[in-house]
Amino acid sequence: EVQLQAFGGGLVQAGGSLRLSCEASGFTFDRSSIGWFRQAPGKEREAVSCISSGDGISYYADSVKGRFTISSDNAKNTVYLQMNGLNSEDTAVYYCAASDTPHYCSDIGYPHYGMHYWGKGTQVTVSS
Repeated sequence: EVQLQAFGGGLVQAGGSLRLSCEASGFTFDRSSIGWFRQAPGKEREAVSCISSGDGISYYADSVKGRFTISSDNAKNTVYLQMNGLNSEDTAVYYCAASDTPHYCSDIGYPHYGMHYWGKGTQVTVSS
């Protein structure tokens, strides 16, 4: 059974940091692509960042470049999203998702509909 569990959300002041974790099981983690997406109330789901677990190549949305860092610990089947310099625009439910395609992530994009597995989200709220 495939499972993805996201942890680490919470309430933080603007300018603060959070680290999200996504623990995965039930599929070949080191041959997958793992992405973080977010959805704010009344808005469409937005791709935030994506990493190819096999080679560690990562991609970021323009809105988070320079502030967020995605990383993968293949020994723990876990992907992290370090979020620094948070602002109110980052407030959303954050989801991790996985694709069985090793290089699904690319600088062209990584649409949510191409992800095969989804976890439940974790709420991130940034207070100004």
